[in-house]
Amino acid sequence: MLSRWMSGSSRSLDREYNCTVRLLDDSEYTCTIQRDAKGQYLFDLLCHHLNLLEKDYFGIRFVDPDKQRHWLEFTKSVVKQMRAQPPFTMCFRVKFYPTDPAALKEEITRYLVFLQIKRDLYHGRLLCKTSDAALLAAYILQAEIGDYDPGKHPEGYSSKFQFFPKHSEKLERKIAEIHKSELSGQTPAISELNFLRKAQTLETYGVDPHPCKDVSGNAAFLAFTPFGFVVLQGNKRVHFIKWNEVTKMKFEGKTFYLYVSQKEEKKIILTYFAPTPEACKHLWKCGIENQAFYKLEKSSQVRTVSSSNLFFKGSRFRYSGRVAKEVMESSAKIKREPPEIHRAGLVPSRSCPSITHGPRLSSVPRTRRRAVHISIMEGLESLRDSAHSTPVRSASHGDAFTARGRVESSERVAVIADENYSPADSVLPTPVAEHSLELMLLSRQVNGAPCSIEEEKESEAGTPAAGEAEDAGSELRALCPGVGSLGAAQAEQVNKFVLSVLRLLLVTVGLLFVLLLLLIVLTESDLDTAFFRDIRQTPEFEQFHYQYFCPLRRWFACKVRAVVSLLIDT
Repeated sequence: MLSRWMSGSSRSLDREYNCTVRLLDDSEYTCTIQRDAKGQYLFDLLCHHLNLLEKDYFGIRFVDPDKQRHWLEFTKSVVKQMRAQPPFTMCFRVKFYPTDPAALKEEITRYLVFLQIKRDLYHGRLLCKTSDAALLAAYILQAEIGDYDPGKHPEGYSSKFQFFPKHSEKLERKIAEIHKSELSGQTPAISELNFLRKAQTLETYGVDPHPCKDVSGNAAFLAFTPFGFVVLQGNKRVHFIKWNEVTKMKFEGKTFYLYVSQKEEKKIILTYFAPTPEACKHLWKCGIENQAFYKLEKSSQVRTVSSSNLFFKGSRFRYSGRVAKEVMESSAKIKREPPEIHRAGLVPSRSCPSITHGPRLSSVPRTRRRAVHISIMEGLESLRDSAHSTPVRSASHGDAFTARGRVESSERVAVIADENYSPADSVLPTPVAEHSLELMLLSRQVNGAPCSIEEEKESEAGTPAAGEAEDAGSELRALCPGVGSLGAAQAEQVNKFVLSVLRLLLVTVGLLFVLLLLLIVLTESDLDTAFFRDIRQTPEFEQFHYQYFCPLRRWFACKVRAVVSLLIDT
């Protein structure tokens, strides 16, 4: 019986799980892992398969059954992190965007970052004005099909590739014009390098937006970039905070707090509300990791961070990797022959042709265009209740900075969200018109109220209230939007304060009770351990025992006897 149980336990411990990881070129890597395999083991398998040494910029992402994104933690078991049933499906993605992607040591690393930014452009996360969009698309076209050849590339050839969720014929002609006249002779490696140099200069480079709401109930999108913390709201970027100005990040339930300390000892607390507690925790962990990676000088400076305060129990998290400065120093020491890079369907690169792991999907052919108009607020509403990070898009008809996306249900619950987006159904294009860049200038407002973060001019933003006026109160709400949300937020803060006071009282009473028990044990028990003996022999304890405790005990005993005798008489 015992041997049968032990053999069953051994089989359960030795059980193997199938994992499928989707790579940046849309190929798949399949492997099996043991039950106790750590995330680092799976990540090392991938990097060995890709022949990748500068691997600290990358990570593995998965989606749980509740459609919440997670980054795989390398110090924990893969199986314990995956809440879905096997086989597990994950994605290999860029986790920390290089501050200067063109400065990466090896071409294989630059190529993988190029594929990631190309995905960002296609999914609408990387925004730019029309001229920059045409140049970026032309670089992709040059890398994919090489130099322009009239015999191979007929009129309108650029329309067979879709670089953005949606673009116009005018933009297609501009892309083809740049490809024909300006990029001739560039190898795929050079085109990709120029693409990276241009993308790095854009405001939304490295942005992976998290949908939230501010204290007024307005939709906002939070993101962490190589340069700092970004808040996108409405049609503008309302906050950009450098990493050295962020002093603390914490969360409580759905509420995310960002503590900012700026010049002249100016301190600000930004408060946002995530759709779910899990989304808020994911946002907090992403912020902790990004700040540690980009801000710290050494990984030895990394500390365990807690989301709790004195009265609230919270989560603890510690970034386990190297920081950006260490990664760059390590990259400078790489000395090996450049690995070959196989670009399926591309003009081969003599300097680096590569790892072959399956066909790579080129830009998706576009079959049709739909002329559909949608308002900015409709785009915001479609993502307001999303449970995970969502692509940011922009609307050309308003030249505004907004966000939109759609998450579809999938039979495989462990599929990464990137695969669930349906960019072909998007009606919001990525390129922003030339003059819209002025709308992207920093407009500072803290928590929905006009307040400068970098001592800029205050901006007045009025949001008209929608709905029918059924009574006099509705007119007030129309004139003062967000007041009800502010009142709810203030009530929530008051409730938290009351709870904290009650917890303080409970903790104080508990400590006094423990001290009383310890005192009784010291004075009344016959325990003769070394610890108690040493305490009892101290002059201070003897003085306390005879001058205070014994009289108090006699007084208490007297009162008890009086009460007992009174009860007996009655």
